[in-house]
Amino acid sequence: MTREHEDLLGLLAEVRKRLLIPVRDISDADAARRTTVSELTLGGLIRHLATGERMWLQVLKSADGSLPDGMLDTAQYSMSETLSRWLSAYSAAAEATDAYVRSLPSLDVSVQLPTTPWSPPDPQFWSARRIVLHLIHETAQHAGHADIIRESLDGANSTAQLN
Repeated sequence: MTREHEDLLGLLAEVRKRLLIPVRDISDADAARRTTVSELTLGGLIRHLATGERMWLQVLKSADGSLPDGMLDTAQYSMSETLSRWLSAYSAAAEATDAYVRSLPSLDVSVQLPTTPWSPPDPQFWSARRIVLHLIHETAQHAGHADIIRESLDGANSTAQLN
C-alpha cells in the first residue's frame, strides 16, 4: 500500500468518524425523525451512505460500467429497519471498501462509471483515486447534514460530543 492509499483511507476514516458522532445515543424513533424542512433524517443518512459506499465498491470492482443493484433506488434517504442495522451495514461497507482499496497496487486504475438517467451521454471514466475522493466528499457533506439534524433534534452538536 502506498502513502497515497494510507492518506486517502485515513481521511475517509476521519470523515466517517465525524458522521457517526451525531447518531450516538439516539433511538430508532429519533433516527427516523425529520427536524428540518428537508426529508433527511439521521437514520436515512446512515442508510444512504451505507448503500452508497456498497454501490461505489461494486462500481470500483467491476470497472466496466455495470449498474450496481439499488443505484436508482429513490428511497435511499428514508429510514427503514433499525439504526443499528444500518450502522452495521455502514461498518461492513467501510471495511470492504478499505480492504479493496488497500489491495489496489495503484489508484490510477481507470473505472467506467455506470450509465444513469443523470449521466452525460458519453461513457465516463474515473480513477480509483477519484472514487475514494468522491466517498470522502460525500461522507463529509452528509456529516455536516447530520450535525444540523442532531442539533435540531436535541441541541447536541459534534463539537460537544468529541469529548
